[in-house]
Amino acid sequence: MIRMILTASAAMALFAAGQAAAMQNNPDGTTAEERSNTARLNADQLAKAKAETQTYEAEVAARDQQEAATHSEFAKETEAYEAEKARVAALSAEERIQWEADVAACKGGDTTRCAKPQPQN
Repeated sequence: MIRMILTASAAMALFAAGQAAAMQNNPDGTTAEERSNTARLNADQLAKAKAETQTYEAEVAARDQQEAATHSEFAKETEAYEAEKARVAALSAEERIQWEADVAACKGGDTTRCAKPQPQN
């Protein structure tokens, strides 16, 4: 009977040791299945992070392109405005020079360059 008990105890001890060894076959106490699941989850998370990063970088690039286009359009419009402003200023200066010459000629006796009187209403 004692021999049977010792044999049963030894068998149970070996069985329990085998189960414990199978469950904790890595130094950190994880099983191969747990490590495999962790590796799969990490790979999934990495793929998701890479996809999100690519989406973000595409959005940033699109925003940068839009900003550059807007800046370029603003620069062209500003250049056109400044050119028109310079053209009008030059025309105005030319007209003033002509007006001043006409006034001086009129005062000097050249009545052909005098302003015509405006009709009275």
